[in-house]
Amino acid sequence: MSNEHITLTAGDAEVDVLPGNGGRVGGLRLGGVELLRQGERFGCFPMVPWCGRLRDGRFRDGAAVRQMPLNAPPHAIHGTARNAPWRTARKSSDEAVLTYDLTDPWPYPGRVTQQVSLTGDALTLTMSVETHGSSFPAQIGWHPWFLRNLGGEDVTLDFDPAWQEERGEDHLPTGRRIDPRPGPWDDCFGMPDGVDVTLTWPGQLKLKVTSREHWVVVYDEQREAVCVEPQTGPPDGLNTHPRLVTPLEPLEASTTWTWTRL
Repeated sequence: MSNEHITLTAGDAEVDVLPGNGGRVGGLRLGGVELLRQGERFGCFPMVPWCGRLRDGRFRDGAAVRQMPLNAPPHAIHGTARNAPWRTARKSSDEAVLTYDLTDPWPYPGRVTQQVSLTGDALTLTMSVETHGSSFPAQIGWHPWFLRNLGGEDVTLDFDPAWQEERGEDHLPTGRRIDPRPGPWDDCFGMPDGVDVTLTWPGQLKLKVTSREHWVVVYDEQREAVCVEPQTGPPDGLNTHPRLVTPLEPLEASTTWTWTRL
């Protein structure tokens, strides 16, 4: 694993980018205050070529059934790229572009490109998946671990989803859409006008997570952190909402975190 550590700066915002550790954002500091849970599994990692749990680690592509390693038995979770080293394509003081070549155990050759762009009041993450040959289903998402507490009151979450994906005993969506329920959550929500979730640390900071995508997973069952995960489809989406990467059409997505001081 490469230990390359890229630090982006803009105003009093600083972002750590760790290509060798799954292409993740390792930290986001505003005025010296860290917003992301620290540790090699945390920060904010890209979920690609699938997001969340993949039922039994299997998905169908035409007549073929593909089997992924069960890294969250009995399922496979969060794709293959978060545990792999990425390469730095270019970097400047406020932007880094990383690439990851899809390889075993993923059965299709392709390339993932992730751009991390920082301004004084926002961080934008953009990802694309291209194929080097045949078309294949894929998903893109991000999994940030925002600290629940920044030294004051705990964070609150505000969002207005159109529906919640009903979650079965196996933690996967059943295919039914239900009215949103109160937390705690490890759940996927539909926001057909685009993901828009506001995290507020009272008296300190307001941070808005937005994306043009229509799904967000909210996970707040841990004491240390809350996760707000925009993604291009629900968990198990390779089976239920496949998005096809074709030679003419890559799969692209982005999310922006915008903050204001309180």
